[in-house]
Amino acid sequence: MAHRKAGGTAKNLRDSQPKYLGTKLYDGQTAKAGGIIIRQRGTKILAGKNTRIGKDHTIFALKEGKVKFGTKRKQNFNRTTSVKKVVNVI
Repeated sequence: MAHRKAGGTAKNLRDSQPKYLGTKLYDGQTAKAGGIIIRQRGTKILAGKNTRIGKDHTIFALKEGKVKFGTKRKQNFNRTTSVKKVVNVI
C-alpha cells in the first residue's frame, strides 16, 4: 500500500511577472526627452504640457525639463465635474 496519497499537480502555484508600475519621476525632478514619467493602467493621471500618453497609458516627456504635478477640472459625459491629476514638463 502507498505510504501517502498521490499528490496531483498544483494549478495555483504560478505567479505572473511584475509589471513595475508607478511614478518614475517625481515633482521637481528633471526629465529627459522621451523619458518615462509614469507607468499606469488606465489614465489615472492625465498628460499635460510637453507630455504624451503611450498605447499602454505610459506618460513620457517630449522635451527636457522639470516635472510638475497639478490638478485639472474635467467634465464627465454625464455633466458632472471631477478633479484629475495632471503631469507637466516645464
